[in-house]
Amino acid sequence: MPSARVLGIFADMESLSFSHNILLVVMSCIVALAAGFTGLSLTRNLSQKSLIQKKLSVALASIALGGGIWSMHFVAMLGLQLPVLFYYDAAITLISALVAILIVGAALILLHFMERTRGIIVTAGAIVGIGILVMHYIGMAGLELCRAIYTPFGIVISSIVAIGFCIFAFAVAYGQRTNRNIFRGTVCFAAAVCTVHFSAMAGTRFVAVPRTTEFGPSMSNEILALGVIFSSFVIFGAFLWVSITYLVPGTAEPETAPDIPHKARLQIPCERDGGKVFVAPEDIALVRADGHYTQIYTQHDRLFCVWPITEATKRLLPAGFLQTHRSYLVNPDKVFRFERGKDKGRCIFDTDDLPPVPVSRSKLQAVQNALSVQDGATGAA
Repeated sequence: MPSARVLGIFADMESLSFSHNILLVVMSCIVALAAGFTGLSLTRNLSQKSLIQKKLSVALASIALGGGIWSMHFVAMLGLQLPVLFYYDAAITLISALVAILIVGAALILLHFMERTRGIIVTAGAIVGIGILVMHYIGMAGLELCRAIYTPFGIVISSIVAIGFCIFAFAVAYGQRTNRNIFRGTVCFAAAVCTVHFSAMAGTRFVAVPRTTEFGPSMSNEILALGVIFSSFVIFGAFLWVSITYLVPGTAEPETAPDIPHKARLQIPCERDGGKVFVAPEDIALVRADGHYTQIYTQHDRLFCVWPITEATKRLLPAGFLQTHRSYLVNPDKVFRFERGKDKGRCIFDTDDLPPVPVSRSKLQAVQNALSVQDGATGAA
């Protein structure tokens, strides 16, 4: 951090006039749109993928969104026109890209590896907004031969815009994972990235400074342009790749599928011995929550499923399953006996391979009615 004396010296310096190349401004916004669409599309339908595929998709989406934030910033910076020659510190410029990718990755981990509540979506959006801000100001710190001086107004406005727009973008894109909402979330994300950059720049002035010892090697606009061209090429290539999935029939389904009316159409993705298997609902006896995932019990097998209990509940209740407890679902066709105590109960199966399933007080009456058990009836001891 510069000392108050150094800041005072900068304040006394004459501000440099600057402008932007309009073509590069437009291109920077297009890059932000392509990156947002790519990143949000890469995370579609993750609940139907294996854990390894899920991790890989989240990593690629982090690179797309974080790299898009970085690329948008520096495409716009290539359009910055100052009356003096200026360079960039290569190490700080690289750090700004890595920080953006890591912060976005943290937000996507919350969204895809935790129960996706409204609070999680808001938190993830706020984290991405902070990531945009951090990337911007780290990237600006890499300027050489001129220095950016920020106004409190510019910092406050860009911060409000970054966090507010990103929360809105993720609320739209993740509220219900439909293609239409992904498109809307893309526009909101791009608007957040572009508005943050240019609102921050509007509250920034530049002063010329003598060359000083920097953190890393210097990099000219020409070298930076090569890096930005490469990153933009990767983003647009990925954009075309994910766009194809919207054109191929059957690949553009929303992540949540409330319109599946029949058990036969629903297959539960599970893992066995490192491989992926699909289990039909009618073959499942019970589902048990296991942290952020679930365990699927059939008559003789216990399988790992990447779905959280909330996702399993959403998918299996329409298929006829009963929720006996916040951590358990049962297939009523597989229940052999229902036992009721004073204020709780349990479902028993006809094999010792399946554990009894508890029935909580709040679910007791509904489960009892569904199993056609009269009040006060109990099974054999």
